[in-house]
Amino acid sequence: MMRDQKNPPFRAEHIGSLLRPAALLEARRRFARGEIDRAALTAAEDRAIEEAVRLQERAGLRLATDGEFRRASYHSYFYGQLGDIAFEAPPDHTASGRGAQPVAVIKSHVQWKAPIHAADFAFLRARTQALPKITIPGPCALHFRGGDAAVTARAYRDTDQFWDDIISAFQSELRSLTSAGCTYVQIDETAFAKFGDADVQAALRARGDDPDALIDQYIEITNRVLAGVSGLSIGMHLCRGNRAGQWHAEGSYEAVAEKLFNALAIKFFFLEYDSERAGDFAPLRFVPHDKSIVLGLVSTKMNFLEDKTALKRRLDEAGRYVPLERLAISPQCGFASTEVGNPIAPEMQEAKLKLVVELAQETWGTA
Repeated sequence: MMRDQKNPPFRAEHIGSLLRPAALLEARRRFARGEIDRAALTAAEDRAIEEAVRLQERAGLRLATDGEFRRASYHSYFYGQLGDIAFEAPPDHTASGRGAQPVAVIKSHVQWKAPIHAADFAFLRARTQALPKITIPGPCALHFRGGDAAVTARAYRDTDQFWDDIISAFQSELRSLTSAGCTYVQIDETAFAKFGDADVQAALRARGDDPDALIDQYIEITNRVLAGVSGLSIGMHLCRGNRAGQWHAEGSYEAVAEKLFNALAIKFFFLEYDSERAGDFAPLRFVPHDKSIVLGLVSTKMNFLEDKTALKRRLDEAGRYVPLERLAISPQCGFASTEVGNPIAPEMQEAKLKLVVELAQETWGTA
């Protein structure tokens, strides 16, 4: 895995979202007030995405995303296209620390009606020589943020139909991306990384879920989605929360590692490893020989530049469990999982992306 660098993951990666430019945020505010129309907002998004592509080119990355600039958050837009579905978010905060998790509100059946990101892919492909990457939320996000109670509160009588609808919708979207020419998709699945948190486990049990059984179910659901799709390189990003510099969970990957790396039909994983909250590298011992890991060693939450020598030491530590030839490096998460963005400067964002590329080139001879 990863010997052919024509295909992802690349040695230097990034998770997807980028800080929204001030002009784009102002255009969104004006649109919300009715001062500009949808066409004007789209034009502002287009300009911002074109600049985001140039940023990624300057950094030396071999992939490009649209920064998720057409979305208010990494998951809300996608799920909103599947029905009357929303996430009730906690109040905005600017300080770092543990934040409350959004709660899913499901008022209709889940149904894919039309391509969600095919046009985004086409716009991106026309403006970059790099490989376009499209990011989508994970298929288990709704259930994880509400459980069976959220599913059956308004829209469904039983969860089996809900899961069938989820699988059908995600397969339809992935197939539409393939038809549009997309070859690289990242699934942002926040649930798996949070199972290692004792408070999260307690909350799951309190609502009637057994965490171990839920891990098995989420793996099964994701595999059912993937079984109906071909022609895509699909990686999965695991996240413990990344809202305006805050986080939702802490704890090692140990609780999920053996099942996740071996039972889930995903060939490469983007893992947060930027702080002690993620635990050590020991869970990587479960990674099979045909899979690879992108280590999220650079923080998108902290407004300082990491020391390259220290990052190299961490790569060496991870190499005790997974050979360097099956490793890569990235920031630990996006820079703006919501349009509020993390509390770092745009200049620091660019410096961190360049640092990732420099470290990859010095370690593997290529980004």
